[in-house]
Parts: sequence; C-alpha cells; structure tokens
Amino acid sequence: MKLTKVIYLLSTLLFFSCLTPEQKLVKEHGFKEGIFAKMTTEKGVILLKLEYKKTPLTVANFIGLAQGIIPNDFKKPGVPFYDGLKFQRVIKNGMLIGGCPKGDGTGHPGYLFKDEFSTLLRHHKTGILSMTNNGPHSNGCQFIISLKPNPEMDDINTVFGETIGGIDVLAKIQQGDFIQKIEILKIGKKAKQFNPLIVFEENGFSKTIKK
Repeated sequence: MKLTKVIYLLSTLLFFSCLTPEQKLVKEHGFKEGIFAKMTTEKGVILLKLEYKKTPLTVANFIGLAQGIIPNDFKKPGVPFYDGLKFQRVIKNGMLIGGCPKGDGTGHPGYLFKDEFSTLLRHHKTGILSMTNNGPHSNGCQFIISLKPNPEMDDINTVFGETIGGIDVLAKIQQGDFIQKIEILKIGKKAKQFNPLIVFEENGFSKTIKK
C-alpha cells in the first residue's frame, strides 16, 4: 500500500511538472481545457472562462479584439484592443462595465453583431461575463462582469463567460481603473482549433476582417 501511494505521488508530481504555466493556472481553478482570458487590472488578475462552444461569435469577437487580429476603428492591426482601456462604469453591488474605446460608454469597434442567447448561460451569480448593448443585435466591444445575480439581464445581454479566478478582485475595481492587458489562453486540442477569423467569416464579416 505504501509503495502504491509513493508511485501515485511521484506520477502526480511528474504530471504537474510537465504542465505549462497556463495549464497550471487553469488546473488550479478546476479546469483541464478550454479557452480562458487572463485579465490583468490595477487591482489584480481576473481569470475568465470563455464559452466558445455555446457563443462562438461573441467569444470570437472578444478574442479577436483582445489579440488585435480583428480590424476596428480605434487601434491599428496587431494592437490589442482592450489593453489600456478602463472600466468606464461601476455599479456598486451590481456590475462592472468596461471595454469602451472612448471611455464614456458610447464607443464601439466600428461594427455590431447579433445576440447569442443560451438557456444554459444565465446571469445567476457573481462573475458572469456578458455583453452590453443598445438593443437587439447591437453588440460591439463593451462587456459586463456581474457583481451579483442579475436575472433581469437574461436574454437581453449575451452571456459568454464567467469568472473562475479573482472573484475578490472584482469587488476592488473602481470606476476609471485600467485594464492593463488581456491574455488569451487556449488549453486542449479543440480550444486551439478555435479560430476567431473563421468564425467571423462564417457569420458574414468577411469584409470587416479584410479591410
């Protein structure tokens, strides 16, 4: 029995030693694979799990902007869109709103895209990631992170992820705090195959991504 335990411990240690830093970070929060966004803010790091299977267009937009691979009206090709932007509005015990290139809640990337609602994705707890909009099918670049359950937003604001690390950081964010950078982490074969540009093309944005 003791030998078995030793072998198990050694194999576990060997497994963890072979993981990349990104894999270890995700593993620490209970996930083996998927697409994640590591958002570094003035108050700490927020780790988000992105629902690329349930809301592919919304996730493709977020990744494409974060990595600077989808053209927009505010930053040059190759320049990460969200880095250096701020949380332009904070509703205490309600939500954080960020990602406006103008910094006042009126900006969008130069295009709008449709809603993607799923009955499996709800605003049912703190840390839910969803899109802001000005009505149906008016999603752009601004996003919301909930500070409490907001069921009144279901089927109005597209949910496309959730916070799995840094929940404590959310409560520290103040209006005007900056998003220092967003890093996209793809863990696993299917996650690595997810291509934002292909998803955009499939949804009729070929002219947008080629301009």
